[in-house]
Amino acid sequence: MAIQLNKGRANSLLDLTPMIDMVFNLLIFFMVITNFAQEERSIPVQLPAGSEAMPLTAKPKEIFVNVDQTGRYFVQSKLLTEQELGKLLVDSAINNPTSQAVQIRADERAPWKFVARAQYLCNQAGIHDYSAVMDSESKE
Repeated sequence: MAIQLNKGRANSLLDLTPMIDMVFNLLIFFMVITNFAQEERSIPVQLPAGSEAMPLTAKPKEIFVNVDQTGRYFVQSKLLTEQELGKLLVDSAINNPTSQAVQIRADERAPWKFVARAQYLCNQAGIHDYSAVMDSESKE
């Protein structure tokens, strides 16, 4: 009685040829890119010195709008009217069109309409990165 061996089954389980081709292609790609990057750095260029230059990715300072219990607005300890606050927010949005942030801090006894008005002024100025902040510690 002859024994039959199924040789084709073991070879068909996993074909590594496409994976090896991709690894070699990636290897060649990264070797070529590395050479181009080295050539860019080898060009002799005298770069200017920047002593007080700010990085372009520096995030502007957040504006903190404080609302006291009577609904008055304070920015940097200065009392502002609603119109002055709106002008300040518009000017800040013009200077930092994509990244100006505003924190609205309200006294817990302040009516909500003043916080909502500050949020409305932020929207009118084109500032959408604003939040109303509350104290996380309970005073009871």
